[in-house]
Amino acid sequence: MSSSATTTPPAAAPRATARTTTAAGIYIVLLAQLMLVLDSAVMNVGLPHIATDLNFGAASLSWVLNGYALAFGGLLLLGGRLGDVLGRLSVFWIGLAVFTLFSLLGGLATEPWMLVAARALQGVGAAIAAPSVLALITTSARDEAARNRALALFTAVSSGGAALGMLLGGVLTDLLSWRWTLFINVPIGLAVLLTVRRHVADTPRRPGRFDVVGAISATGAAVALVWTLIKAPEHGWGSAATIGGFALAAALVVVLLVTEARHSHPLLRLGLLRSRTRVATLVTMAALYGGMLATFFLMVQYFEGDLGYGPLQTGFAFLPIPLSVFTMSRITPRLVARFRQPPIIVAGAVGVLGSFVFLNQIDATTGYWTGVFPALLVMGLSMGGSFMPITSLALQGVEPEHAGAASGLLQTMQQLGGAVGLAVIASVFASHGVAGDFLVGAHAGFAAASVIAAIGLASAASLLARPRAVVVPVPERAAVDAEAA
Repeated sequence: MSSSATTTPPAAAPRATARTTTAAGIYIVLLAQLMLVLDSAVMNVGLPHIATDLNFGAASLSWVLNGYALAFGGLLLLGGRLGDVLGRLSVFWIGLAVFTLFSLLGGLATEPWMLVAARALQGVGAAIAAPSVLALITTSARDEAARNRALALFTAVSSGGAALGMLLGGVLTDLLSWRWTLFINVPIGLAVLLTVRRHVADTPRRPGRFDVVGAISATGAAVALVWTLIKAPEHGWGSAATIGGFALAAALVVVLLVTEARHSHPLLRLGLLRSRTRVATLVTMAALYGGMLATFFLMVQYFEGDLGYGPLQTGFAFLPIPLSVFTMSRITPRLVARFRQPPIIVAGAVGVLGSFVFLNQIDATTGYWTGVFPALLVMGLSMGGSFMPITSLALQGVEPEHAGAASGLLQTMQQLGGAVGLAVIASVFASHGVAGDFLVGAHAGFAAASVIAAIGLASAASLLARPRAVVVPVPERAAVDAEAA
């Protein structure tokens, strides 16, 4: 034993340690990402208990979910910019600390406004931390294969985490209390905060000013859009309030674009949107993730209302999605290496659309194993297969110093896609609903989810079109060659 130890080259140990440290750092920040994503769905199953304990009204209860989603999605661009300028690890640490603190305060809430405020401030912390997670993962990988494996784990956590949140929420609500869906974040958050600096190196600070107008207009546009969609069934789709809300959101988007075009250090780098491929992947991500989260909203009611499941059983009913997502995370990097990203993204979009169409066929006689399980399984496999190549294409060709901004843009589309998708499906469900018959409104909701998924499929299909080659005329080419010579 001792002889073999003495013959080991001195340089071997540091290289092994570096690899171990990198792997440990990636798993630590992925644990934080899982926690951030879980919170977009972990409280779904406990909503009836929250309404009873804190005397929530029917209209205000949705803000337990939307307060988090809006703050998270609306401030992600700012979080990405903060990471690029102040150092990604430092910003990640601050954001996670804010998230952990307000998880504790939310679990202690005694009034509806206290819980909604805590959820919104959780979302602020998540928005500050999340872009740095993806940026740290992509910039610390040793090579393209390691980067693809890390991206596969990241997308498995991001896409499967929401469904896993339904399971965890059911377990905690049924065995303990809905408050533990928030308290559970505290020990995990503290563990990450205490260990991450040992395993992850910070990125250098870069000079730059912060785009305050861009941050306000981006967040305002998101809030105005989702608020209008949620309130449309109540006010009417043709009402002044609804039209005015959409107009306000559009005006704020214009303000954002004008500001970003002129600002020396923009929150949203418009150059990132000049790539047709990147735009297509962003739209696909928003549509597929939005449809998935909206389906959770409908399925929780179906499980607990029509099938009579309790919180624990409802949580386990969603298990096919995270299991299949995490299974695909092991397979997708090899598929990408062999077939490239676009065909895999299209196949995933087809599967997601098919699962929504299948769910639209459920009726009063449908059972879980014959009518629901196959759709959830296909949805999980499709999401798990498509999200990694979507993420890879969206970040392809981005300079390391702008990785945070690109990560923030991608996750903004994912989170706002979820918020908008939920708002659209909830509005359609409410406007078509019949008292005492969940399935009437649910069929309209699943049809709307299918339309959203079809938009995602059309966007994904555009990735298959190869850009036309620019043919240089022969005389011009000869002149260029002669000049070069």
